Amino acid sequence: MRARLALASAQLRCHLREVVLRDKPQALLEASPKGTVPVLVLPDGTVIDESLDIMLWALKQRDPDLWLVPEQGSQDQMLALIAENDGPFKGHLDRYKYPVRYDLATGLDDRDAAALWLQTLDQRLAFSPYLFGNRPALADMAIAPFVRQYAHTDREWFRTRDWPALCRWLDTFLDSLLFQRIMQKHVRWTPDQTPVVFPPENDGSTHPGNNT
Repeated sequence: MRARLALASAQLRCHLREVVLRDKPQALLEASPKGTVPVLVLPDGTVIDESLDIMLWALKQRDPDLWLVPEQGSQDQMLALIAENDGPFKGHLDRYKYPVRYDLATGLDDRDAAALWLQTLDQRLAFSPYLFGNRPALADMAIAPFVRQYAHTDREWFRTRDWPALCRWLDTFLDSLLFQRIMQKHVRWTPDQTPVVFPPENDGSTHPGNNT
């Protein structure tokens, strides 16, 4: 989701290959032996296989929405906040969502530990609509997909929390046109498939010289 958000914002088109991770295609493993998604293969053969790295690459090519230039703070401060999200919070999120995978009876302890991080975000968002000011930036788009995962694990419980600013921020993200664009369903990729262009050619995006 993070990679698609950045590619769509940067208006960079690529051939999208939707894969099922429980049955990984050989082409995915050849591009990135670790077998995780997303993977971006550039025209020169360079492989980028971390979502944040894909976001940064795309936005350095083209950043019409100024995600790399927050209204408040700096890019380094955004990256530091994202690192907190991608470290402890993401670890707790994974154990909350998939306790059996981690030999846990339940994920409730990790749910509560992760909630402490969300509480800090709510406090931050009480002072501005977005994490770094009055418009969205890289930090919002890199963190919101994981907050969405947390919220969807138990929606009823999430909505009972006293996080009004965080809930407003998340709802704004989920209601955005950009989110709707990247969440379109795609069929599973097969080697003989007609290439799927992302973002779709009829969505108003431009077609820069570099195809990915």
